[in-house]
Amino acid sequence: MFNSGILDVAIGIVFVFLLTSILCSAVREVIEAWVKTRATYLEYAIRELLHDRAGTGLAKSLFDHPLIFGLYQGDYKAGPTGAKPRPWNRGRELPSYVPSESFAAALIDLAVRGLSTDAASSDPGFASMSLATLRANVTNLQNPAVQRVLLAAIDAAPNDLESVKKRLEAWYDAAMERVSGWYKRSTQWIIFGIALVVVTALNINTITIADYLYRNEAVRSAAVAAAERTTMDVNGSQALQSLEGLHLPIGWSGGWGSPTRAADKIAAKTQSLELWNDIIAPVVGLFITAFAATLGAPFWFDLLNKVTVIRATVKPREKSPDDASKDKPAANTTSNAGHSLQQSALPQVQASLVAGAAAVGGSPPVAGLIPLAANTFETSSLEDEMDGCSDAPIDDVTLDQELPAAAGGVE
Repeated sequence: MFNSGILDVAIGIVFVFLLTSILCSAVREVIEAWVKTRATYLEYAIRELLHDRAGTGLAKSLFDHPLIFGLYQGDYKAGPTGAKPRPWNRGRELPSYVPSESFAAALIDLAVRGLSTDAASSDPGFASMSLATLRANVTNLQNPAVQRVLLAAIDAAPNDLESVKKRLEAWYDAAMERVSGWYKRSTQWIIFGIALVVVTALNINTITIADYLYRNEAVRSAAVAAAERTTMDVNGSQALQSLEGLHLPIGWSGGWGSPTRAADKIAAKTQSLELWNDIIAPVVGLFITAFAATLGAPFWFDLLNKVTVIRATVKPREKSPDDASKDKPAANTTSNAGHSLQQSALPQVQASLVAGAAAVGGSPPVAGLIPLAANTFETSSLEDEMDGCSDAPIDDVTLDQELPAAAGGVE
């Protein structure tokens, strides 16, 4: 069973992972704001969804539609064709997010009024938006694959244009979920690379930190207290300040090594090269921290809350162990005490009975003392008075042989 010391070390390590993840995520957001990889993935996914990989047909008309054109600056330019975008591909001024409602409305409008936005398609006298005009003008898209999707949505909701829009929105959202998976996997690799740089630059070694926390109770308690005060409203600069304020063996002031660092070796007057402390442990410790950062701050925040709850249940028991129940021993003690008291009072009761009988001139009733139950007594003279047999002389007793024979039976 883990004791509170090990739990405190675990809380300190998780807290360091949380702060490192926040720091790496902040660096990633700075890079994303410059590169705009999200926009690259979104534009590529829309081209794939509309069967326009070159971005010269329906995809270009969609991005040029007034409902979408207002979401970004500049003119639409298709991204590289072929494979999925790379993490370093720039999204330029393209939108990083297109609402599903805008996508469905723009696609239906393109089907009814045509791919071009001109004076004729914008004339008030143009055909009104309805399910009938949508079916009749669906060939305006000049894209058989998307036309079939529209016709399937119309057939599924033959009398409701709003239902057609909902089905197109669901189609778009399903495609965006797949794109989100691509982007998350790409982001994890990017964050892992960022984490390797950050933990190496700051020398955030998990093995060194765990060993230091285990050997220093004061620092361990301070780390636990800081972890309990932490919320998710922490930015990158605050995370870096928190790491520096923990006074952990982070940084290069102590030199390379884990858990025995260069400063410790100098103090111990030993300079020998050790395979574990000087080669394996430092590299493994840095990789552990970098891998932990890729799991994300929300993961470590939830885990920190759970470990803190476990510690809250273990710590009070170590300070004051659970008291044994006193109900049963108390009852036994009272019963035994009463039993002993009654047993010790038995001679005095008998003596009182003898003295009372002697005072009235009768014979001592000690021989007739009958125990009815444990520690309760009654004399045989009382029973004789109750059944009326006390005055019967012994000479009048009828023997069994003198009794008449039984007659009759059960009729």
